[in-house]
Amino acid sequence: MKFCWVTINVKNMEKSLEFYRDLVGLAVDRIMKPSPDMQIAFLGAGETKVELICDPKPEALDFGRDISIGFEVDSLEALMSDLKRRGIAIASGPHKPNPMVQFLFVKDPDGMRVQFVENAKR
Repeated sequence: MKFCWVTINVKNMEKSLEFYRDLVGLAVDRIMKPSPDMQIAFLGAGETKVELICDPKPEALDFGRDISIGFEVDSLEALMSDLKRRGIAIASGPHKPNPMVQFLFVKDPDGMRVQFVENAKR
């Protein structure tokens, strides 16, 4: 068995693509329109993908406060500069639980908690 993807329902595909493609750096693998109102995008270059589904039918999105997705970055400092430039607020952090790791959380355009972690180079 292998892990295939994480599905995130979104309200605005363009805003979500800007976040996951432009900020996170995930390549767009494919975009589909299974119906006139629905759009699905798969992002990522490896085996595991992020799937975005934009369907105007759901009334509200509920991500739960205890779920997040995480991405490793080379430099948390560079990321924080990019977040500031884009007007994206840091929801929590940066946290440094030990000398080898530091991380922070932001929220994507729909409120999903996204963690960015920098692991110290050995």
